[in-house]
Amino acid sequence: MKRSLFALAVVAGLVVAWTIGRVQGQSESKVVFVDSAKANFTPMQQNPDVSTAPVWGDASTGAHGTFTKFKPGYDAGMHTHTNDVSIVVIKGAYLYKDENGEKRVGPGDFLRVPGGHKHWSGGDKKEGALFYEEGSDKFDFNPVK
Repeated sequence: MKRSLFALAVVAGLVVAWTIGRVQGQSESKVVFVDSAKANFTPMQQNPDVSTAPVWGDASTGAHGTFTKFKPGYDAGMHTHTNDVSIVVIKGAYLYKDENGEKRVGPGDFLRVPGGHKHWSGGDKKEGALFYEEGSDKFDFNPVK
């Protein structure tokens, strides 16, 4: 009986921890509005062809929402992310490719990439891409050979 209660407590604790982690950065009860045209974009240290502007949370530590820009013709190469990443394109086109084929994700289109999924991405050759990105935990970029 004690073992069953202990197991139940561990499971409940994990569910609570996951829930807290999922909504980290969203816990404030205030409206968030950011105009992507007026957002403060900064180039990523690892790649100056990509710039980001935080909307909520912190992409380097946990769950987050950011505006992201790819310069025209940007090629990220094959890679994965540890955590799920969801995007909605605002301007230009986010180019996506995996073992199932290619997608041109344009303004108003949504794409979700599960954590660990091998894919290629890039920006339209003429316009690049501006998109809203939301991650379930911290953002990372893991090149695949």
